[in-house]
Amino acid sequence: MQAPDAQFHLEEAAAQLVAVATESGCLLATAESLTGGMVGQFICSVPGASAVYRGGVISYATEVKAQVLGVPVGLLAERGAVDADVALAMAAGTARVCGADYGVATTGAAGPEPCDGKPVGRVYLAVYGPTGGCVVEKNYAGGRAGIRVQAAHHALLLLAEAIGNNF
Repeated sequence: MQAPDAQFHLEEAAAQLVAVATESGCLLATAESLTGGMVGQFICSVPGASAVYRGGVISYATEVKAQVLGVPVGLLAERGAVDADVALAMAAGTARVCGADYGVATTGAAGPEPCDGKPVGRVYLAVYGPTGGCVVEKNYAGGRAGIRVQAAHHALLLLAEAIGNNF
C-alpha cells in the first residue's frame, strides 16, 4: 500500500497531466510493465480524463511487449525488457495501438531481485509524441512498492512536460 503522501503526489501529477493535455487538445496512452497499470489508474482518477486518455497496455510479459506493442523481438532477446530502447518502442507502440498523440511507457527492475542484468531500482521512462521520443533513466532506492510509485509519479510528470513543451 502507498503512503498517503505518495498517493497525493500521484493524484496531483495526474491532474496536472490531464489539464495540460486538455489545454493542448492531445490524446494520451500508456504502456506499463513495472508500474502494472498505476499510471493509467491515476490518470483515470481525474475528472475529465476521458476527453484525453485513450487507454493503455499493461505489458508485464515480454511477449505482450512484442506482440501487442510491436517491440522488436530481437531487441528484447538481445537486451531484455529493462532497456531504454525497449521503453521507447513501448511508448511508440501504445500511441499507435491506442490512436493517441502521446504515449508514455514504464519498464524497470522493482525487485526484490535484479532483472535482465539491471539492478533493483533501475527504471526507464519513455515518452513518444508527434515529433519523436525521449527516454529517461532513473535509479530509485527503496522497496518494490516505493520504486513503482516513484516511477509512476515521474512518468506522469515526464508526459506532462513533453506535452507542455510541444514535444
